[in-house]
Amino acid sequence: MRARAIRGALAAALAVCLLAACTPAAPATSSPASPDAPTVVPSPEPRPSRDPAVDAVAAMSITEQAASVVMGHISGTDPAALRAYMQSAPQGAPLGGFILMGGNIGADASQVRALSDALTLDPALPPLIAIDQEGGVVRRLPWDTLPGGRGLHGLDAAHTEQVFAQRAALIAETGANVNFGIVADVPADASSFIASRALGPDPDAASTRVTAAVGGEEGVVLSTLKHFPGHGAAPGDSHHSIPATAMTLQQWQSGESRPFVAGIDAGAELLMFGHLAYTAVDTAPASLSARWHEIARDELGFDGVMITDDLGMLSGSGIAEYQDPVANAVTALQAGNDMVLMVAGSTAQTAPQMVSGIVGAVDDGRLSPDRLRDAAEHVMRLRMQLADDR
Repeated sequence: MRARAIRGALAAALAVCLLAACTPAAPATSSPASPDAPTVVPSPEPRPSRDPAVDAVAAMSITEQAASVVMGHISGTDPAALRAYMQSAPQGAPLGGFILMGGNIGADASQVRALSDALTLDPALPPLIAIDQEGGVVRRLPWDTLPGGRGLHGLDAAHTEQVFAQRAALIAETGANVNFGIVADVPADASSFIASRALGPDPDAASTRVTAAVGGEEGVVLSTLKHFPGHGAAPGDSHHSIPATAMTLQQWQSGESRPFVAGIDAGAELLMFGHLAYTAVDTAPASLSARWHEIARDELGFDGVMITDDLGMLSGSGIAEYQDPVANAVTALQAGNDMVLMVAGSTAQTAPQMVSGIVGAVDDGRLSPDRLRDAAEHVMRLRMQLADDR
């Protein structure tokens, strides 16, 4: 079920509940109370929320909530080691996600499926298992020979949708359920770092193919739009620096925003925030910017999971204030991300340290418990959706 369908179902359920609440109850019969007897008001019984994700997160400890918003990574193809990693956070709290990288990919889909099965501690609540499978220059599955990025520029929307449907099927065979594969960036020119990976050279072409890509993945894997608010306008490679642009919000709204709007309208479930700065909007990288998260949620209407790009890239920027991945994770959640991703430089200890750091930030007041709860609820809705679709 897509996000918009879920919203519709919840709205219908809410309408039924409200109608029931407004129906007059039959008058109760009772014997008159003695004038001297005290009036006894019964304690209201707690009612379950109309949102199962809210109820599930409310039953979790702070540590479990913190672990659920971390998507980690370690290399290797040993299922036992990866299973142990997924429950390595304090108190054995299971991590909410894992990203498969090249070091996790075996000879064929069945070998990767064995890892995905090991990562899934509870089949009734599967983690988000992601993979960067754009096609073309960025692919983790070597047997995916379908075109990607610039290789799709000569194809119309129908053919683009077909390619992404075929790619989604290849990903699903491995047990992964999230594709970080829809590049919605609009390159400034053909020499841009992102140009070979972008789905179109201009906003119109990119928007058309982004919509088609989301449609192709629908019902097979969860779709991710990246790298919000758009890498193309900011020159430089965010793996090694914090690219910046002076583009105004109005300029962005008329151009670079459009492929992201198209993907959101098509039903993409995740939005990945890039480590790049639009200094006229916020001098901080978008991944750590409350303003950009506000724009995505309140102005573009995105109600899915907002996730950072790899926080290890921030550490690799050489900027002193971004050297601590735990501090980066806390700042990212404060800004509005629902999930934090860590790949570059990650060890078996990194994700547990991030979980402890998030819990510590709640304990000392740097991170609101409501903000953590909200993030965990967004992640929980997707995990429940995956369970329903199994």
